[in-house]
Amino acid sequence: MASTREKTLLEHCEPPYPVGTVVEDTSAGRIGEIKGALIERGVDGRPMGTTVYLRPKGGGTEWETLPESILPVAPNG
Repeated sequence: MASTREKTLLEHCEPPYPVGTVVEDTSAGRIGEIKGALIERGVDGRPMGTTVYLRPKGGGTEWETLPESILPVAPNG
């Protein structure tokens, strides 16, 4: 059976805060460091969404979230 999902392209993009910034992922209730971001585009070039990649400070398993779900953490927080 053929897939009906639209074809898309992924490319690296600037995350909402610099790589290495410690942020809170409000959707997951976790704290992590920004490792990067990808934007998904339709084959016509229109943006379809951005994903930010986070990793726990000090190491661990990376996870992904939406840009609107992250807030910077105070340096002493």
